[in-house]
Amino acid sequence: MRNGFLIRRAIQLGLVGDAIRPAPSSLASIPAFFAGWLTAELAPHLLVLTAVDTAVHVARRGTSGRSTKLGLVLAGLSVAGCVKLIADAQRAKSEVEDALRETLGTDYAKGLEREPTAADLATPWGELVMPFRMTNHQVVRESNIAYADGGSRYRLDVYHGREHQSGRPVLLQVHGGGWVIGHKAQQGVPLMQHMAERGWICVAPNYPLSPKATWPEHVVALKLAIAWVRENIADYGGDPSFVAVTGGSAGGHLAALLALTDQDKSWQPGFENADTSVQACVPHYGVYDFAGQTGTKPAVERRDSLLAKSVMKKKWRDDPELFLAASPMERINPQAPPFFVIHGNLDTLVPVPEAREFVERLRKVSTSPVVYAELAGAQHAFDIFPSIRSAHVVRGAERFLNWTYRQATGRGVPEPVEDA
Repeated sequence: MRNGFLIRRAIQLGLVGDAIRPAPSSLASIPAFFAGWLTAELAPHLLVLTAVDTAVHVARRGTSGRSTKLGLVLAGLSVAGCVKLIADAQRAKSEVEDALRETLGTDYAKGLEREPTAADLATPWGELVMPFRMTNHQVVRESNIAYADGGSRYRLDVYHGREHQSGRPVLLQVHGGGWVIGHKAQQGVPLMQHMAERGWICVAPNYPLSPKATWPEHVVALKLAIAWVRENIADYGGDPSFVAVTGGSAGGHLAALLALTDQDKSWQPGFENADTSVQACVPHYGVYDFAGQTGTKPAVERRDSLLAKSVMKKKWRDDPELFLAASPMERINPQAPPFFVIHGNLDTLVPVPEAREFVERLRKVSTSPVVYAELAGAQHAFDIFPSIRSAHVVRGAERFLNWTYRQATGRGVPEPVEDA
């Protein structure tokens, strides 16, 4: 195609522009979200692709011709845009560390078993070359363990290192997907592999999904998963006295709700005496205003469309208490565990004002630390696969969780021991 180079460069520039300035939040913006999200997190790869495509075209056809010249201009703009996206992603290193120091103290790293080195804080470029090949030969995954009766949606995976060790802290990863899609093996993998390699036990449960499931089946199942962890995780080397929870989007909503509702036994039918408390919470781009109480357009639209029709199967006006009980914003209490809330300032699916409001309210009430990192240039789902931004977030979450574990127990995370 004679103008193929120009068309490719125009498409690429459009993707870069969408990543830098995404379309406003709405259901119609979901395709734009996917394009902008992938472009932002794959900016180094796209920069190289643009440079290679341009070099090949020039080598074959030269620089003459109107379409070529215009294509070269667009290529230059795309490269400049990718450089900005990469610079924004690199800012996550300081954004995360500054957030930890602001809340936990400038010397918080002294409370870790080992203070992070320059290598710990550097961008792990070698891990980012093949971002969708998420493997870690130092980590074992034991799959599809039943934590309750009910089939595949009541199964979990356990991630642990290839070593013989006991008494390791536990991280429960709750997948997102708008309460209607998602799977335990599809999200949180970079974080779980990183934490498991460094001495944690990670647990990833499935849970019932709507529209087949009706609220609160989702959270009841996850509380069953925590109860299973308390009773069984020692068999996998875990410390049942310390369970942290994390998750993104709907998983962030559920993680926050688990952290704030351990005293609500109405969501523990038949296992009311089980300990379902968690000792720390790290929600990513979570839904905190489930009931639309902030009055923002995205929260109200989400409540009255997706949630009312598919998840709650009731309208807000018919049962507002049902929605309020499911909203982390309404469940804030002084006994909340330490939180590390992470959100992108360009999130179009759950706009950042929702996270800011949640953090502000939580900080006014909670007696535990509430760390908040707002990431410049980050869309929703920025941590699904390894990228510059997600690598720094993963390492920051590790520091927060290790600090919290040591504060709670007086112990550091056991160093991995190689098999004999």
